[in-house]
Amino acid sequence: MMLSRRFFLASVSSLALVPRAFAAAPAEPFERAMVTAMARDLASRAYAPRPSVPEPWQALTYEQYRSIRFRIDHGLWAGTETPFSVDFFAPGLYFPRAVQVEAVESGMTRPVAFEMDMFDTGPEVPPLPADEALGFSGLRLRTEMHRPGETDEFCVFQGASYFRAIGLGEAYGLSARGLALKTGDPMGEEFPDFIRFWLERPEPGQRTMVVHALMDSPSVTGAYRFEVTAGEDTVMEVEATLFAREDVDHVGFGPLTSMFLYDATDRTRFDDFRPAVHDSNGLMIRNGAGEVIWRPLANPRALQISSFVDENPRGFGLMQRARDFADFADLEAHYHRRPGLWVKPHGDWGKGAVTLVEIPADQEIYDNIVAYWRPATPYAAGSEISLAYRLTWGEEPHRTPLPRVIRTAMGEKTFGEGRLVVIDFEASPLFDDADTLEPIVQSPHAQIAPPVLQRNPDTGGMRLAFSFVPGEVPLVELRAQLRHDKEPASEVWLYRWTA
Repeated sequence: MMLSRRFFLASVSSLALVPRAFAAAPAEPFERAMVTAMARDLASRAYAPRPSVPEPWQALTYEQYRSIRFRIDHGLWAGTETPFSVDFFAPGLYFPRAVQVEAVESGMTRPVAFEMDMFDTGPEVPPLPADEALGFSGLRLRTEMHRPGETDEFCVFQGASYFRAIGLGEAYGLSARGLALKTGDPMGEEFPDFIRFWLERPEPGQRTMVVHALMDSPSVTGAYRFEVTAGEDTVMEVEATLFAREDVDHVGFGPLTSMFLYDATDRTRFDDFRPAVHDSNGLMIRNGAGEVIWRPLANPRALQISSFVDENPRGFGLMQRARDFADFADLEAHYHRRPGLWVKPHGDWGKGAVTLVEIPADQEIYDNIVAYWRPATPYAAGSEISLAYRLTWGEEPHRTPLPRVIRTAMGEKTFGEGRLVVIDFEASPLFDDADTLEPIVQSPHAQIAPPVLQRNPDTGGMRLAFSFVPGEVPLVELRAQLRHDKEPASEVWLYRWTA
């Protein structure tokens, strides 16, 4: 897994005044089909890693790299009538291979030149070799969102095929990726790279920006188009054409990457003043049959992979449902402001499984949660795969009529044997006649004590409590749901307890 996750993202800046200069190279015609043709051509040839940037860039320390900050007034299209501007990140340290960026205007594309005067550097930064062909490690999008005349950043592409975004008033948290390959496999994961970007210049008044990306890896190449709209929720329409360079039997579409250290389900390993530490606290799935599933995340003692078999899923995502400051009591990380991210497939994705990978972690600097759609059918070398989906980044990017699980807690049973589980469901009109609700709790691995259902006066919703005795089994799968007249009256709650 890729473990570095803090990429020094500044939050807000005033509108810049100086437009960014282009490279001396002449402009050339551009159309989307060119990126697809490049990906197809790459797949027809043996994989060749890009050259690394000069060694002095790679040798930068964490503090040195962090002190190289982009000058906002040098942003692409800054100070013009274009409603978006673009910042760039320097290469080096965690990003030893640069990406090339081009700007597309009126159907013509031209490279954006690297210039050292784009950046302010701290006194500790040594002299670094640079020319206009050096390239960048990534880019950051800005637009006016809620403060007239000023811009806010809302989207970043940086590192492998990673990118992240936020809605209005949120703080960066989980990431998405272009593609996941061999995640959790014993022989190791493969990380495709976005190696080149094309940025279409928006017209004045336009609220959507288009980003094209060329992806390369030993197994797969790809051409991506992102249509990005900033707002209360940031929405991305993603279209991709993939080309299998080799046989691919473990691929992940719409992959999401996040961090979960602990919460009230299990904090026995962490002596910390905060009640919880996580970017996301649950996986939500709306499967092909319309069933709504909530799976609280875990930080297991050993790697664990869960597969939720399905056909033509309606959507899935990693959510941050803990939204109050008191849930974390962290004045710096602002975990209560981290966005959730929902993946909505366009078209039929066929048979496969929403796959959740949970990796043991002992610090919050590590991304240890991955979720993606894994197709059931492998792809042979030479295959061409087209897919499209929508990504929505926001506080609650997908809602259903069913009451949500808003808290899961777990611990030793105070009196008697076993573990006690407490699940809080949010307030809902479906709970007005609580006497008609039926709690259904099941497990194939452990005996479940009769559940108790009560109204929670603090939330106005219902609290379901039950206990189970795991005995000597290493894991226990648990399932719970509230029903009314045999119809769903809540999400399905799933959990895997491990010894």
